[in-house]
Amino acid sequence: MGELSRRGLLRGGGAAGVLALTGTAAASAEPAATGPYTYQALGVRPVINAKGTYSVLGGSLMSPEVCQAMNNATQAFVDLDELSDAIGTRLAKLLGAPHVMVTSSCSAALTHATSVCLAGGNVDLHAQLPDLTGLPSTEVIIPQHSRNPYETSVTSFGLKVVEVATVAELTQRLGSKTALIYFLAGPSADESELNLKAVTAAAKRHDVPVLVDAAAEILTVPNKHLSAGATLVAYSGGKVLRGPQSSGMLLGPKDLLTAALRVHAAPRHGVGRGYKVGKEEMLGLLAAVETWMKRDHAADQRQWTAWLQYIADRLRGISGVQTVLQRPSALSDHTPILRVLWDKKKFETDGEAVTKALFAGAPRIAVEPDEWSSSPQTGVMVAAYMLQSGQEKVVADRLAAILLDPPRKPTEPATVDITGTWNVQIDFAASRSTAQVLELTQRGRNIEGVHRGEFAVREIHGRVDKDKVFMDSWFEGNGDELYYAFSGTAAGKTMSGTLDMGEYGTAAWKATRR
Repeated sequence: MGELSRRGLLRGGGAAGVLALTGTAAASAEPAATGPYTYQALGVRPVINAKGTYSVLGGSLMSPEVCQAMNNATQAFVDLDELSDAIGTRLAKLLGAPHVMVTSSCSAALTHATSVCLAGGNVDLHAQLPDLTGLPSTEVIIPQHSRNPYETSVTSFGLKVVEVATVAELTQRLGSKTALIYFLAGPSADESELNLKAVTAAAKRHDVPVLVDAAAEILTVPNKHLSAGATLVAYSGGKVLRGPQSSGMLLGPKDLLTAALRVHAAPRHGVGRGYKVGKEEMLGLLAAVETWMKRDHAADQRQWTAWLQYIADRLRGISGVQTVLQRPSALSDHTPILRVLWDKKKFETDGEAVTKALFAGAPRIAVEPDEWSSSPQTGVMVAAYMLQSGQEKVVADRLAAILLDPPRKPTEPATVDITGTWNVQIDFAASRSTAQVLELTQRGRNIEGVHRGEFAVREIHGRVDKDKVFMDSWFEGNGDELYYAFSGTAAGKTMSGTLDMGEYGTAAWKATRR
């Protein structure tokens, strides 16, 4: 799902909805609370996950084998280093890798890999991190196609980022200052001039390690990335492997992983102390990998495809709605996807509104908005691989009900004109910003302009319905994504309302026209 999935996570992250539907099928889909330690007992509503292995939704559901392994780990104490070595050796044999280190997440694996690339097994240099003073190598090269919000696991040490777009640029910038090359696996990387084989060939000439981020990929044996020359490869344990969400693993040479474990990772101190992985997650990840290796993956794909076909058949009779079933081709998010599409001009709603309606209803359903500004169509995407048997019927019924009576955007003419420059105050959960500016031009109901934030300048677009204002801006860079959706009311020289920042939550805002 790549770029769209990351953007959709931010834009679809708010829990506010515009429509709630109830019924027998919906009510029966939420498990009943049976004790004090349930989501319902805490007032938290479970979610039918038709979106994917998102951290904000809890990753994936663990298999019974994983749960049993983790329960076994709670029954006694153990020397964590001995356990790490034993599990690493067993996983290495299973995966055909030199060695494997269990971590608390893929992000933690990337951080441990960076530590060992900077300081090796030198305890003094480990203690110095994240201070890079005096270290010979203080740069990380990142191909342009690999820039993403998760690179901060590598760059948070203060490494200077060197972005390259061609093999010529890579060759020119490689040198003694290069501590490592960070490479995000995926179709865009495979199709690039800077594919992994080209990157590792150049890196080998300078003895520079290459770290591959394969967080959401399925496993390949022998490992695809190691075979292409990568030094280290990081995976999430809580996504397609269905292990503990707080788990991951790092594949690579035994000497580097031993240094990472014995010097840079908890229970040692320093920058890696916070990435502690428990004995429960260690055994749980081992069980997850062994269970995954035994699964009938072809049968999984057939089942998931059948569920999506059921949803497509259920929606077939709705005028103006088109469904497209896409089978997986990439290693990441290896699941069939059902795109449910409709014409932007013919329907008075869009994929984002339907996404929020599904999440607001009973039971909650998470899907992905299918929004591309260049396309005349809008819609939602339904991913199958985190669904449970029977939930496809609930998703189909809810989608059909919403699309037969879609939440409509207001279309009333504007009664205010917000053209001008506005000073904005934002009250975050624990601080206040007064340094942001909106430069807006209104033409009829449409708004366009510039949002000058404290970190970055980005375009802003929106609309006015009577005196109600809806605007959003989006920025990706510096290893992060910022999505600001302003909604509120305008009156004279003031505006105020609620700001939805997706995965960063909500805030109150008000603005004064200069």
